[in-house]
Amino acid sequence: MKRTGFTLIELLVVIAIIAILMGILMPALRVVRDQAKRVHCVANVRTLSLAWLQYANNNDDVLVGGNVPASINFKNASETLWVQPPQDVDGGYTGANPTHEDEIRGIERGALFPYVKMAEAYRCPADQRKRDPSKADYRSFSIAGGMNGEERWNYTERGLRKYSEIRNPATKYVFVEEGEPRKWNMGSWIIYTTGDSWCDPLSVWHGNRTCLGWADGHAEMHQWEDPRTLEMAEYFEGGSWSPSHPGSPDLQFMQMHYALKPASK
Repeated sequence: MKRTGFTLIELLVVIAIIAILMGILMPALRVVRDQAKRVHCVANVRTLSLAWLQYANNNDDVLVGGNVPASINFKNASETLWVQPPQDVDGGYTGANPTHEDEIRGIERGALFPYVKMAEAYRCPADQRKRDPSKADYRSFSIAGGMNGEERWNYTERGLRKYSEIRNPATKYVFVEEGEPRKWNMGSWIIYTTGDSWCDPLSVWHGNRTCLGWADGHAEMHQWEDPRTLEMAEYFEGGSWSPSHPGSPDLQFMQMHYALKPASK
């Protein structure tokens, strides 16, 4: 008698084979997907870094303002900022309860946007923070505080104002991946350049890597060595702050490549 279909056992064998193949292929697909996100993130940070560099070239060597104030009444708000705080359609500050739209408006009204031309470049595709349009957690990157950021007015008051003040630009980072818990990335990214504490922790959205943008315009994924750095990133998104990591090669790396004016003697 001629068969017209599969037996139950044959179907179960086929299903088992498909399950085995999926088990083999899925990890490989995740690796490919994660690699694509890394490439995309590096491209975004390179776009920001080149825009940052072009701004200085077009503005008599002056660096774009690296601090995003918590209020438009902040004392350096009159200076040109790379992005503005979250704003409503009329330009009013919405820092109390900003939305994604408010934050994107602040990005588009920032001094770097004419060079970048797309808000998507300000976000890492691997940013794992909960996406809620009613909250402002859109921007994934901050500018280091020494690059005409908070270090110029607060903390050490050794922040740089001009590109020509940067020693060895290829070894000084500008953009850092950050996803702080205060709704949106306020201020700039600060690190204690001496001691064992970070101040502002990092975000690590690429396995054990974070994307950094450098003052010569290049961007790259930096691989972390200390497991505490990855733990810090997880705690940070949960609200932790300024962890202490004695002897951390990652902390020492970021301290070494953080740009500041020389200390006064």
